[in-house]
Amino acid sequence: MKDVKQVIVFRKDLNCRKGKIAAQVAHAAMKFIFDNNRSERADQLLVDLSKEEAICANGSFAKIVAYVESEDALRDLMLKAQIKSVQCYPIIDAGRTEFNGVPTLTCAAFGPDDVDEIDEITGHLPLL
Repeated sequence: MKDVKQVIVFRKDLNCRKGKIAAQVAHAAMKFIFDNNRSERADQLLVDLSKEEAICANGSFAKIVAYVESEDALRDLMLKAQIKSVQCYPIIDAGRTEFNGVPTLTCAAFGPDDVDEIDEITGHLPLL
């Protein structure tokens, strides 16, 4: 079995409250499931997962939270993921409780995917 992990990268420059950070990271951690939902019913999930994502069903993968210092740095990582065909799931906060009503890119989840693939993109980042 492959080693699989997911890395959620948060923008430290936003200076969010800890609760807001936790909520945004939680959204990012789950987004791969909801983005892959094929069901048209609101009360049902019908999800096609990659082999790496399916490993998550057993709970046997690492989940890491790291940070970058700016939106540009996060967007650069997202572009690297796209180039390397690593799934990336950005979170854009609606701005209702912070950010003065302005939709804001707060974080992005990379993977779940093969550890080596994820590390090529995020392995250099400091932990949050």
